[in-house]
Amino acid sequence: MIILIALFLFQAAYITIVIVFFNLMGDPDSPGNGQESYDEIEENWHQEASQIISEDTIAHVFEEWQEVYPNASMFWVDGDGVLNLQSNLQENLPDEWNVTYTAQFLKNHYDEDPFTVVAFVGGHEEEGFIVFQLPRDMLKSEGQRLNEEYGWTIVILTIGVVFLFIFLSLWFFRGIRKRLVHLQEAMEIRDTDGLPILIEEKKQDEIGDLEKSFNRMVQELRESREREQEEEQLRKELIANLSHDLRTPLTKINAQAYTLQKMDLPTEAKRSLKLTSTSIEDVDRLIENLMSYTLLMASKYRKDLKEINIIRFLRQYLAAWYPVFEKEEFEVDIDIEAFEQNKWEIDPLWFSRILDNLLQNVLRHATDGKYIAVWTESTEHYDAIVITDKGKGMQVDTEQKGAGIGLSIVDMMVKGMHLDWEIDSTEKGTTIKIIRMKRAGN
Repeated sequence: MIILIALFLFQAAYITIVIVFFNLMGDPDSPGNGQESYDEIEENWHQEASQIISEDTIAHVFEEWQEVYPNASMFWVDGDGVLNLQSNLQENLPDEWNVTYTAQFLKNHYDEDPFTVVAFVGGHEEEGFIVFQLPRDMLKSEGQRLNEEYGWTIVILTIGVVFLFIFLSLWFFRGIRKRLVHLQEAMEIRDTDGLPILIEEKKQDEIGDLEKSFNRMVQELRESREREQEEEQLRKELIANLSHDLRTPLTKINAQAYTLQKMDLPTEAKRSLKLTSTSIEDVDRLIENLMSYTLLMASKYRKDLKEINIIRFLRQYLAAWYPVFEKEEFEVDIDIEAFEQNKWEIDPLWFSRILDNLLQNVLRHATDGKYIAVWTESTEHYDAIVITDKGKGMQVDTEQKGAGIGLSIVDMMVKGMHLDWEIDSTEKGTTIKIIRMKRAGN
């Protein structure tokens, strides 16, 4: 409606200007109110003068023309140069006219105001001449009169209409922009669950439809988030219950295997029991990883960050693992050098779990290489703990499975302590770096 009103006002102003200028630009010789043009008046006056035969005829002509042109002035100067008959005379004229004054009169009134026509009576100079004078304002068009009387008013009104059109347009688009900006802000605002908030639907128009669609989308997102949370809760409960239920029979199986190992059994049977015990330990470790992964995903895995000496912690930890690799006949190469800043803010249990998963992966996947190296690396931008083996890489399938969930736990724990890590695995071995970026001043 605002657009239609604005366009109507604009068109009305345009049409008004066209009409006014059409009249103003019309024929300037065209008189208003149905009167003749200058040429027609001059021609008719000469025609009337040529038909005059007496003084009475002159008086009659003056009366007729006075009815048509009430503001006109007319007079007759006879052949002797005497001002004789006159009608509605507007200026003082001498009673006696000589040739000089007559010439001066004609010169002063030629193409001037008032409009003046001089014609000889009866077409002969001897009878003198009659003069018709009419103010030029009486022959102006309505457009010219309107322009003279109300020109500035029309211009001001037209400018006012244009400014009104501009104001209505700005008002309209300001309202649209305000609602669109409000919608944009609502899209950027998030509530506690990270989803956009619902917005108020103010008007039933196109933007109102957009607001409805946005609210419908937000509602669908909320419903989807609720379903996702319900499914996630069911999955967590299922994993927790399954892990608990699996550990009970595994404990019993492991106890029976331990009992059988004490008996005097054939060598083949003892080897089978050893493989069985190893598999049970692997399954138990997988279950533990699964439980840890579930707790980390739910942000329920307890984290207690402390500032500790990472070099001392690493040496003590590797000392406990050294016999394990020695038993498996690994070549162990350890080179732990102090950093410029040895204090790391970490959770010791989380960091131990990270190292456990990484070293267990070495035992599972790098038994062919029989080599492990742990050293520290320091650059201008970071300090790092590096673990390297000479196995066939993580891309190669092995009899031991389950590295994926272990590395997922490593990823979440490393990032949870505001650290970073890199992994480079090829057929010639795997290198893993646990990185602590240096801060300004460290």
